[in-house]
Amino acid sequence: MSACRAPRRLATRRRATVLATGAVVAALTLTACGSGGTSGGSSDTKFVQGKGGVDTVPRGKRADAPELSGKTLEDKRLDVADYKGKIVVLNVWGSWCAPCRAEAPNLAKVAKDTKGDGVQFVGINTRDSDQAPARRFEQDFGVEYPSLYDPMGKLMLRFPKGSLNPQAIPSTIVLDRDGKIAARTLTALSEERLRKMLDPLIAEK
Repeated sequence: MSACRAPRRLATRRRATVLATGAVVAALTLTACGSGGTSGGSSDTKFVQGKGGVDTVPRGKRADAPELSGKTLEDKRLDVADYKGKIVVLNVWGSWCAPCRAEAPNLAKVAKDTKGDGVQFVGINTRDSDQAPARRFEQDFGVEYPSLYDPMGKLMLRFPKGSLNPQAIPSTIVLDRDGKIAARTLTALSEERLRKMLDPLIAEK
């Protein structure tokens, strides 16, 4: 009896894995390369929707960022928590995404300009099944900061409900120096809008 049941149990586990993976892919497909999005979260969400599609959370009401760690596109280990004490800019992108390509030079420039202000940029590369196109993207646009390689979008799903979570590709989320989620946009960023997003957090002491 046990010999007959084992293959059936294995098949059930495989189906569950396929369904779970499919759910992640479906969620990302619905929001891929979106030009905008709705602000997520529960009815008691504390963020304020600002002009230009940038949502912010007042200091003291911000949620902790989730654990975000893994291998980078260069196969190095990275843990975002190691940057606590710095302002961290998380940019969700894919090499196949036209808005991501449009904003990449702006992020690369601001990343260099604000490094001395204690700002660290980290990309989250998603839905690139092969790392080679993503690495070419970084080279083409002069992106020198690291990117976590997250082809299935699992890191995006770790953000807590009711927080400023990524809901589109591209999305940019900014963490304050305490590792809390402070700002988010669901659209491609110009250099000016990115600087306006960062300036209030740089000024915080």
